[in-house]
Amino acid sequence: MELWREIIERPYTVIEGYRRLWTEQIGREKEFYHLVRDDFNRTGDPIKLLYLLARCVKAAVRYNSRGEFNQSADNRRKGRHPDRMAADILAASWLLRGRVRLTSVDYAEVVDEIGENDVLYLDPPYQGVSAGTDPRYYGGVDFERFVSYLESLIERGVAFILSYDGRRGQAVYGNPLPFGDELYGIEVESGRSAQATLLGRNEVTYESLYLSRALLERIGLSPGELAHGFWAGGFAQLPLPMADRL
Repeated sequence: MELWREIIERPYTVIEGYRRLWTEQIGREKEFYHLVRDDFNRTGDPIKLLYLLARCVKAAVRYNSRGEFNQSADNRRKGRHPDRMAADILAASWLLRGRVRLTSVDYAEVVDEIGENDVLYLDPPYQGVSAGTDPRYYGGVDFERFVSYLESLIERGVAFILSYDGRRGQAVYGNPLPFGDELYGIEVESGRSAQATLLGRNEVTYESLYLSRALLERIGLSPGELAHGFWAGGFAQLPLPMADRL
């Protein structure tokens, strides 16, 4: 959240800080990445986080059980060039300054601020990668509590979009959401599984995307029309086997 605050409110400070880190790494990229990562874990410096995001494998944040950033560097590249990063930062600052309010609170507190014309997007930690020996998130969400929260949104008629779990090949991750026709689910193909490829398997990963009935009614789309729109837009999409999972 602090990184976004800096980008929005002090974009040139972020640009200069990132350019300095990117330049200092030249010729010792692997060593420098580890130095920056260690320093970020000590200080929480948001500009160092931006550098780590630009350099780490698949731009995917990973934390250990102590809450420390522990993702490895992608040593095939140096990270986004400072000139291109500067353009991105300035564009984001221009777009968001004066139009957003940044908060860091429990997700359930946000429901009280949702207006009748708002659309809520939810992207919680996925169940399938929040636990085990290699978690992708610092912490997950309690499934039963999250289901109760979704129930409150549905009862209020809140229009929302939820990205949550999915499958790799035939392996389905996470518990199904028990809402019947209150949620319309689709699967979005996100590409070949890197983990499966390393193990010599050719498997495709699909992520689940749910749209509330209130949202479909607001925009005047039936589930069938929505599916057609996704195909027309070029996204590989299949209806989730909802009846089999609920």
